[in-house]
Amino acid sequence: MVFRGTITDAPDFDPSVDAETLYNAMKGIGSDKEAILDLVTGRSNAQRQEIVKAYKSSYGKDLIDDLKYELTGKFERLIVSLMRPQAYHDAKEIHDALKGAGTDEKCLIEVLASRNNQQIHALVAAYKDAYGSDLEEDIIGDTSGHFKKMLIVLLQGTRDDPGLVYPELVEEDAQALYDAGEAQWGTEESIFIMLLGNRSVTHLRMVFDKYQEIAEKAIEDSIKSELSGDFERLMLAIVQCIRSVPMYFAKRLYKSMKGLGTQDNTLIRIMICRSEIDMLDIRECFRMGYEKSLYNMIKEDTSGDYKRTLLALCGGDDEPTIRPASEFDPADDAQNLRKAMKGFGTDEDTIINIVVNRSNEQRQEIKQVFKSLLGRDLMKDLKSELSKNLERLIIGLMLTPAEFDAKMMRKAIEGAGTDEHALIEILVTRTNEQIHAMNAAYKHAYKKSLEEAIQSDTSGRFCQILTALVQGAREDGPADLDRALVDAQELANACNEDSDEMEIKFMSILCTRSFPHLRKVFQEFVRCSNKDIEQIIKKEMSGDLKQAMYGIVCSVKNQPNYLANRLYKAMKGIGTDDRALIRIMVSRSEIDLFNIRKEFKETHDCSLHEFIQVETMVVRMYCKTILENNF
Repeated sequence: MVFRGTITDAPDFDPSVDAETLYNAMKGIGSDKEAILDLVTGRSNAQRQEIVKAYKSSYGKDLIDDLKYELTGKFERLIVSLMRPQAYHDAKEIHDALKGAGTDEKCLIEVLASRNNQQIHALVAAYKDAYGSDLEEDIIGDTSGHFKKMLIVLLQGTRDDPGLVYPELVEEDAQALYDAGEAQWGTEESIFIMLLGNRSVTHLRMVFDKYQEIAEKAIEDSIKSELSGDFERLMLAIVQCIRSVPMYFAKRLYKSMKGLGTQDNTLIRIMICRSEIDMLDIRECFRMGYEKSLYNMIKEDTSGDYKRTLLALCGGDDEPTIRPASEFDPADDAQNLRKAMKGFGTDEDTIINIVVNRSNEQRQEIKQVFKSLLGRDLMKDLKSELSKNLERLIIGLMLTPAEFDAKMMRKAIEGAGTDEHALIEILVTRTNEQIHAMNAAYKHAYKKSLEEAIQSDTSGRFCQILTALVQGAREDGPADLDRALVDAQELANACNEDSDEMEIKFMSILCTRSFPHLRKVFQEFVRCSNKDIEQIIKKEMSGDLKQAMYGIVCSVKNQPNYLANRLYKAMKGIGTDDRALIRIMVSRSEIDLFNIRKEFKETHDCSLHEFIQVETMVVRMYCKTILENNF
């Protein structure tokens, strides 16, 4: 299993030294909160337990008692909770949810719906040890109805092992859920309890897909219409955790901070319990679901040492791309850039930090102000002061997107050899508007049309497909189902024609239809031919034409994945294709770099940030600013 947490074992760990550090931090008047914070969040939970033992052995005192005495408020709750073993932390959360006048049903739901069998068993044992009572009996005494029954089922920790699937029961289980709810007057809750409380995660995902086919609605919608109250909320939480535990926690975290006030108990509980499990995945789900990073929301919603500790558990920011700088002052930036290039040597760090922390639009303002204020051409100054790949990268960022694309096309065409991969990558990933802007920029910069340049440097069907793409005349709009069926059948029929006819038909459809429409065409093509269109292209076509057709299909199906694979190919093996690396990082930094990163991680089991650090030194400083703070 790949580790996706943010807190790991500290290297060269010495619990006695750490115990002494904490003792000194709490000795005398006041306490060194920063030292406590840094040490506690810099150790795994297992290491913290060793520190607790070493502290008692060295000083004859209870570390948690001392921390409670020295610290206050939410910061104290957070630090003390981090010092408990995870099972005992869960046990305390459940105990606090049950005790007193009211019951915190949301806490019960969150903890019991999201824990696996092993975690449930550890929780039950810790509860018995800490409070001298049986958790099941306490839940029975404090809850009622179907809500109570489902909690008791979850408390047994007897869900089937994650990979266990009963293929012959998938449809039967889905039908049973449908018959117990949608298909009758009233609801047979026991069926929902039995199946959702015992079947494996993998099995239930398949059941949910089959349920959608039978009921023509998602299982969540049926639960909302058939169940109510705490029981409904519990069953929805279970379904959400079956589908994606990180997404479930991302939603819980968002709800804990949105609106007036912060639900600190929820925030603390989740940040602690997931910091060594799947916090990286939660951060990604949070960013995708709410278009802001978990890190920034915590930063905006909390304060002081409490905030700093939560941010340490979060592990980094996930703002995916370059955004406009706040309090932007182009004159100040221009002066700082000039200062960085004056005299002997160049302050490359200052140049990088300014350029990569401004949007492209802001960089254009800096260029104008640089000339009006200092009477100098910023681009020329940068070219004279920087060298090699750093110069190419910074100059690329200072160009407008259209100018940059035009320059990349020029580089791909000029010289002894043609970079066909670059031509394909650019033309299959740009919108009509971007292609039109690139054409205009190319004409302005090089005094000839891009179409003419392509036609003079390529030939045959490859030249034809590039010429078609460079028109920027792809249709807009959603899929037309009837037309998609016709297009798919025509593509399938073309596979039986000679190669010329097949290539012409593929080109006429793949170069002109909208991406949503083509996605539908590809689905229908499988039904018509029992083959994937990528397989056909690989088998029946060759050379640059095959690469172009394949690039279109990959871009249509999943453009971030296509670009993630292009980045991987640019860096794998001996040597790095620096031009491809720079081209993609610059051109996508204000568009979809976050999604490209996600696809890179899922496809290659390594973060883009880590891969760049291992494979190349070229854009290390650039990526430090763009990516490092986002992981």
